[in-house]
Amino acid sequence: MFVRATTAYVREDMIEKFIEIYSNSIVPAAKQQKGYRGAHLLVDRKNLKGISLTYWDSEADENATGESKYYSDQLLKIFVLLAADPIKEGYEVEFKDGEVL
Repeated sequence: MFVRATTAYVREDMIEKFIEIYSNSIVPAAKQQKGYRGAHLLVDRKNLKGISLTYWDSEADENATGESKYYSDQLLKIFVLLAADPIKEGYEVEFKDGEVL
């Protein structure tokens, strides 16, 4: 399994709108992508920071989302809410619920 972590700093008073767009638009679009396994959104309201974790069957599946413009299309949905460019990172999942993968 592969995880894409996207860190975003949100403009003041925009965190609730950010959460709404993520849950009502970004996640439904992600569900249509090959290899999608799930998502979590972590929010630090005090520091106006959100971290999106999306789970994919493989790194190739995650990479394909960039090639298909899916990822950039999703960023456009929240671009006006952001205080800075988001930071995208990828990780292999090696351990889950007490199980070494």
